Amino acid sequence: NQLITVVGWFLCVLVLSRLVYPDGSNFSLERSDIILIVLTNMAVFGSIIWLFTQSNWWLRLGLLGILLGLRFSAADDGWVKDFWFNSPLPWIFRFDYLKYLFIVIPGTISGDLILKWMRNNESSDRDSTLEKWPASRFFIIAVLMLTIDLVLLIGLQSRLVLETTLISGVLCASGWLLFQQPSNQIENLLNKLYGWGIYWLVLGLAFEPFQGGIKKDSATLSYFFITTGMSIFLLILFTVVRDYFQQKSILKLFIYNGQNPMIAYVVFGNLLLPILKLTGWYEKIAQMTQTTRLGLLTGFIYTLIVALIVSIFSKLKLFWRT
Repeated sequence: NQLITVVGWFLCVLVLSRLVYPDGSNFSLERSDIILIVLTNMAVFGSIIWLFTQSNWWLRLGLLGILLGLRFSAADDGWVKDFWFNSPLPWIFRFDYLKYLFIVIPGTISGDLILKWMRNNESSDRDSTLEKWPASRFFIIAVLMLTIDLVLLIGLQSRLVLETTLISGVLCASGWLLFQQPSNQIENLLNKLYGWGIYWLVLGLAFEPFQGGIKKDSATLSYFFITTGMSIFLLILFTVVRDYFQQKSILKLFIYNGQNPMIAYVVFGNLLLPILKLTGWYEKIAQMTQTTRLGLLTGFIYTLIVALIVSIFSKLKLFWRT
């Protein structure tokens, strides 16, 4: 309803114009959440790149090469550095934010594969006489995808880089045999996703020693590519569970949160945490969970509560779009 939209915008402007923070300051364009700013930039530039390269993956991948060159050159004095770290609108855009395209662009390729599969997929595909992969093969694939991600998470966090690289290499090589000879839509999709997942993982592991090893802040090249590969492996796992074994109920909580990521991002800091603080429970919980195991359990419970709250919003079809 257009009237609701207009009224909503009017109320939003009214609230922001009268907003006063505890330090006495008012609304300012310079005051923002860096994560939301980065997501905004990726939504805009990722969409533009996809629109102009829909039918040309090579051009899309070529842009990563240009971006890589700019990122390297920005480390030394010169026009690239001046260009990279300056912006006409620093409150909303910095060229440095474009580094996250190292995740977004590979993600668009996976998205294109899924889109093509959804368009070509037939309702009778699972029962097709052309289906050659037995259920046991799909089960092993699902377990293998989870195993590879766990090995990478534990191994790289423990800084056992060489051992992790070798073990994940053996697992990926053995998995390659499982994805051979696809004969229908879902098998072709998994085969292609796995190939891309291995490529990004290998690229990320090759960059691992660079920039002091994998880390999120400040994000390294190995972080971009390794997490991209791991995400694709998780995507394969979820596809097998949901679309082959038809176990949609198992993934319902993930699906609801995936449909509403912006709500998921703000629920803890803007809803759950204030409630815990106002009731005094936050300090009590912190005192009772001093050990590592209890701290881990607390984090899991907080995450579960957030996921359940987000699922309620999604069920009610209340979405916060970027």
